Amino acid sequence: MTEITRDVVIVGAGAAGLTAANELRKAGLSVAVLEARDRVGGRLWTDVIDGAMLELGGQWVSPDQDALIETVADLGLETFSRYREGESVYVGPDGVAHRFTGEMFPVSADTERTIAEITERLDAMVAEIDPDRPWAHEKAAEWDAVSWDAWLRAQTDDDEAVRNLAFATGSAMLTKPTHSFSLLASLLMAASAGSYSHLVDADFILDKRVVGGLQQVPLLLAERLGDDVFLGQPVRTLEWDASTSSATGGGVTAVADGMTVRARHAILALAPVLYPRISFVPPLPRLQHQMHQHLSMGFVIKVHAVYETPFWRDKGLSGTAFSPYELSHEAYDNSNHGDERGTLVGFVSDRTADDLFRLSAEERKERILESLSHYYGEEAKSPVVYYESDWGTEEWTRGAYAASFDIGGLARYGEYLREPVGPIHFACSDIAGPGYQHVDGAIRMGRHAASEILTTRSETAESEPGA
Repeated sequence: MTEITRDVVIVGAGAAGLTAANELRKAGLSVAVLEARDRVGGRLWTDVIDGAMLELGGQWVSPDQDALIETVADLGLETFSRYREGESVYVGPDGVAHRFTGEMFPVSADTERTIAEITERLDAMVAEIDPDRPWAHEKAAEWDAVSWDAWLRAQTDDDEAVRNLAFATGSAMLTKPTHSFSLLASLLMAASAGSYSHLVDADFILDKRVVGGLQQVPLLLAERLGDDVFLGQPVRTLEWDASTSSATGGGVTAVADGMTVRARHAILALAPVLYPRISFVPPLPRLQHQMHQHLSMGFVIKVHAVYETPFWRDKGLSGTAFSPYELSHEAYDNSNHGDERGTLVGFVSDRTADDLFRLSAEERKERILESLSHYYGEEAKSPVVYYESDWGTEEWTRGAYAASFDIGGLARYGEYLREPVGPIHFACSDIAGPGYQHVDGAIRMGRHAASEILTTRSETAESEPGA
């Protein structure tokens, strides 16, 4: 087995880990990045399926994501705007497709007024939330003890309004049933995007894409690290010195399948649900063990349907479509830059996704395409390429898009999410404030972990005799 020594060992070659590694390298520290998969990128993955380039994981860039925008520019990548010309489609409880323009979908005047009033209420609450410290709000425990669904239904008995309001953080973002996470978790999701209004605005949150796919970000970051990125190396054991504080390091030994890395510090740059895959010697403190049991991944099927042409545009449709009553609760024009073919991307989440995976692959495809046809017409049933991104079966991900707390968990444990344990630091989108669950958050957390290590090393050097 190969054995090497570095200043910092980083577990996970996604955007967070690779960002941290590059920041540390720039500061003169040596690094080793160990990745379990045979590729870099984590939940960013651009692949060619049946001749079509598909972004199987994360893909969008919104205007508030400064860290991602800076990184994209630094890497010399180009972006393009998501196609959005024409009318959007909304399917209401009557099952009829209604075309519309503007931000508000076609609902009754009473439902529209209710949605507007509750959105205003939510924006005011979100404005009080620090996305880096939602647990610090004076009502954090109260808001974390009530489910998102229960809170909404306490505001109104208008079921259509509740379904549409709940959808933004439930099916669309946390990808869990709305009774299974708290009001506080929902407010954090909105605060991470700047406001609840931002979160429900598809033209804001799904603004641009990277030409050639967003996985180019980790691919190019990995290129800069060269031979310091090791693929196919799942870390099985992490030995760490529990006798020292995070300020002094203390040393770690990461044992992977084919190599051992001895280092002063470690960064775990992977989803918290995967921490239990590593044997810590000694065990992590009991607080961390408890906390990690209250975090779980959501679940969503990302559906890619490629057609000879973007036929919906000829009908005057933008491709933007959504409905809390449909199997595919939202869908968008996802055509690639410069590609004559048209691509639609649809999403099926939480319990609906569970139900679909009880069917055969052919039945599942038929049901999903039937749902898309309710938005776009019969042509949607005949793609030339069809593919389902199923992150629930990914050995080193186990769900999508990210991990979130169960009811009560955020107020109880949130403040410890990013707290180092001895020489071990943490970085991933799942523990971000701004950019939570997004690549932007992963980059922010990578920078944060690197900064922690550089700061503690600097403080240690200054305190040493003769410094």
